[in-house]
Amino acid sequence: MSQTAPAPAEIPERTQQLRRYLMCRPEHFTVSYSINPWMEPATPTDTSLAVRQWQTLYDTYISLGHEIELIDPQPGLPDMVYTANGGFVIDGVAYPPKFRYSERQGEERWFTQWFRDNGFEVVEPESMNEGEGDFLLAGDVILAGRGFRSSDDSHRELAAIFDREVVSLTLVDPRFYHLDTALSVLDPVVAPGATPTIAYLPGAFDDESRRILEERFPDAIRVSDSDGAVFGLNSASDGRNVFISPRAKGFEKQLAERGYTPVTVDLSELLLGGGGIKCCTLELRGGAR
Repeated sequence: MSQTAPAPAEIPERTQQLRRYLMCRPEHFTVSYSINPWMEPATPTDTSLAVRQWQTLYDTYISLGHEIELIDPQPGLPDMVYTANGGFVIDGVAYPPKFRYSERQGEERWFTQWFRDNGFEVVEPESMNEGEGDFLLAGDVILAGRGFRSSDDSHRELAAIFDREVVSLTLVDPRFYHLDTALSVLDPVVAPGATPTIAYLPGAFDDESRRILEERFPDAIRVSDSDGAVFGLNSASDGRNVFISPRAKGFEKQLAERGYTPVTVDLSELLLGGGGIKCCTLELRGGAR
């Protein structure tokens, strides 16, 4: 397995970029079905703990100057807390989800309506996709996951809607069923044509995808299997502060060596549903305020 690029001799100064996020309070969170390897309905969940942990993430974002929008949780839709799956947004244009599993399809109309009510231009999806769970903006290109949830056809839709290059990456480990569980873009804003720093878990991808990532992102942080297994890569970043699981100790050290400030937030209860920090965080780029 490829080793991460060495930390620079001089630690670069990182610049915070204030972000706008969509979140959903997990008032109805539970695990009553299983649609990923993390979900075990026989294991009890604590909704009140999930809410407290989520509130800590919300408060952390606010304390660092980020703007948070909220979508109302709906009874019977326990996974709405994972708002990253609720769409993909660039320049005020929203591409809503078309979920693979029936258990989540009830969320689609709520996210679509929220975008419309909040001034986004909505382009209805024709193909199965799970939003920013599988689509990550990395500089000028969109990195798009496939293999478990979002279809190849959705990648073609993305390219047509947003007029950007879409780079398809194939996930092969069922534990990392969305791209945002295995790859994190650490620089949400870069100069046109510049390459952002990313971090990723090599073992989550097939050989061709690893080759693509090594070629396009030679300075990427390659995260260990142990940090990946605690959802360390399911993280959000504002370009300086990187919000990660407190259990991803190696990744925390790697980030500090590159000049980022790791900010640890424990979402262990929400991990029982197969989601972490990034899953609970949908970036809103553009649109009315």
